[in-house]
Amino acid sequence: MTTVDPVLPLSAGEVEEAAERLESVLRRTPVHLSQRLSDIAGVPVWLKREDLQSVRSYKLRGAHLFLDSLTPQEREAGVVAASAGNHAQGVAQACAVQEIHGRIYVPGTTPRQKRDRIVALGGEWVELVLVGDTFDDAAEAAADDAERTGATLVPPFDHPVVMAGQGTVAREAIEQLRSEHGREASTVVLPVGGGGLLAGCGAWLRERTPSVRIVGVEPAGAVSMAAAVRAGRPVTLHEMDRFVDGAAVRRVGAGPLAMVQAIDPELLAAEEGAVCTEMLALYQVDGIITEPAGALAATAVATGAVRADADVLVVVSGGNNDVSRYNEILERSMVHEGLKHYFLVTFRQEPGALRRFLDQVLGPDDDIVLFDYIKRNNREEGPALVGLEIGRAEDLEPLMARMAASNMEIERVDPTDPIYRYLT
Repeated sequence: MTTVDPVLPLSAGEVEEAAERLESVLRRTPVHLSQRLSDIAGVPVWLKREDLQSVRSYKLRGAHLFLDSLTPQEREAGVVAASAGNHAQGVAQACAVQEIHGRIYVPGTTPRQKRDRIVALGGEWVELVLVGDTFDDAAEAAADDAERTGATLVPPFDHPVVMAGQGTVAREAIEQLRSEHGREASTVVLPVGGGGLLAGCGAWLRERTPSVRIVGVEPAGAVSMAAAVRAGRPVTLHEMDRFVDGAAVRRVGAGPLAMVQAIDPELLAAEEGAVCTEMLALYQVDGIITEPAGALAATAVATGAVRADADVLVVVSGGNNDVSRYNEILERSMVHEGLKHYFLVTFRQEPGALRRFLDQVLGPDDDIVLFDYIKRNNREEGPALVGLEIGRAEDLEPLMARMAASNMEIERVDPTDPIYRYLT
């Protein structure tokens, strides 16, 4: 008895048709070798630089294709969209190029850099509306607008046309790897948010290069695709870390999930702190500015989560990072690397108490980077929040031993404690 594949929302042929329609409006972003990641992985690691797309992410592909597919009546009625930032920029540019009026809803937490770019790209054709704190808040507002006004909602990921547009990333990258470098990818690593990129690329890879291993990487604080795969249906995450804003989605789309179930990729989760460490390495070593979601796939390679015997293709999906976030990025990276720690220290309110802490507890490479102490009247002692940077992660154990021997009341703030939300 033969098994017939279920009817899927997308085929490789549709991705190839999308590539032809998009050829005139897209930048053919480069594929180049990352020596740093190659040294870590022990095999050639190639980066597909979608951060160099005209809107600094791959999202223009699906957005432009979707708007290009509208009827004259739909174009006249205009469009609405919801986004954490990158989809909005893709829609904004597509609106300006195709002269279609659009209203774009984004969460109030969207970095200012992204908001400014949306306005600049859309110009007179786009109105930006801030609403709520999450993508889901923006999505609800956009859906209400579409129902009320008759405008067409531009889905960020859950639509075959959008998925086809995003799938052109894999087709383009595989062809570049062959024609420009004479190499074949054994593994393709993709970031995962709502699932449109993984679904579109996976649809093409599944049919045209079935031997290629497909790996999807989600932020550890928002593993909505893995949750959906386990449940067999899209599920809503009740708790979510929003730091990787371009991929922090509470609920994946039904269409992307259907493709993922057929593709059966390996799904991994990257810790937010590890993503920050990789963002800094990409910037400082490779000279590449990424946003957190743009570094997701590379993080899986840098941490050793992706192991391969031959060439690995990594999609750097976006570079729309707000420079004001770098303090938080550095903080999260140092905590993840075990180089920064916080303690609650009870000091006696007497001269020399701080000096004893410095002499008895701190090592030669330890540095106080935060000291928050409020002197209490009529109290013999008072607590201080102390942040310490240490020279190496292995220096923590000797530090803790000195604290225990000091006879001072010192409590380490665990990184999983909710108080860390106020520190990082």
